[in-house]
Amino acid sequence: MDLKIIREKNNLTQQQLADLIAVDRTLISKIECGVSTPSVYTAKKIAAALGFHWTKFYESDEEAATKDVV
Repeated sequence: MDLKIIREKNNLTQQQLADLIAVDRTLISKIECGVSTPSVYTAKKIAAALGFHWTKFYESDEEAATKDVV
């Protein structure tokens, strides 16, 4: 899952998303770069703000590709 693409499709900057979910902007950056994986709590907040299911953070690329095809 590419958080940056989803965030940009929602016309939000990293700072705006961070403000929406009450986290530091650097956390959003780390998640987008793949340096950090969000906690379940944070994943749920991000997903709710951007309109997708929070479990996408924990799917492998192969699982995500299979779901996109079906």
